[in-house]
Amino acid sequence: MSKQIFGISCVNVGVGPGGTTSMLARIAIVDYQGQVILDTYVQPTMRVTEYRTSTTGIEAAHLSSKNAMTFNAVQQYVASIIKGHVLVGHSIWNDLSVLGIPHPAVDTRDVALYQPFRNTLRSPNHIVGLQTLSWQLMRRRCQEGLLNPLENARAAMDLYRTHAQGWEDVISKGNWPCALPPSTFSRCYL
Repeated sequence: MSKQIFGISCVNVGVGPGGTTSMLARIAIVDYQGQVILDTYVQPTMRVTEYRTSTTGIEAAHLSSKNAMTFNAVQQYVASIIKGHVLVGHSIWNDLSVLGIPHPAVDTRDVALYQPFRNTLRSPNHIVGLQTLSWQLMRRRCQEGLLNPLENARAAMDLYRTHAQGWEDVISKGNWPCALPPSTFSRCYL
């Protein structure tokens, strides 16, 4: 079976004192063509102390609606979708961290870490935001209003697709064309 390629993006709310700890609130997964596999709000597992509504648009009603999935259901479903497949996204370590799902590093394609993108934008040692990558490399606007994980998953997938052949060629030769994610997130990778 050949590996499928899925794009992922999560939007989080804050929990704990000051709402500084992230908790999954909405997730989107798309296929290689950008078709929706999953787009759902997630019921909170702890008391939300900061909805981050000004950037997320998320309010209590979204997370308590009958359409919001439980965290456990989302975690199990996502794990079953991505297992054995390639995961594309921007700063994937944040998504894997809030999901509590590790994924093989060799099966990730993180546009935030892809060295050719960083070099093109003359930021070889810095993580470049998805909004900047999308505009500078594809002349496509994203994240102009509220954070939308579906838009972000599609933008990351489209960025990957613009360089997929070269990216995969480098990997097939035993090289890795990406910088490493922050070491504090090493638990997110197998």
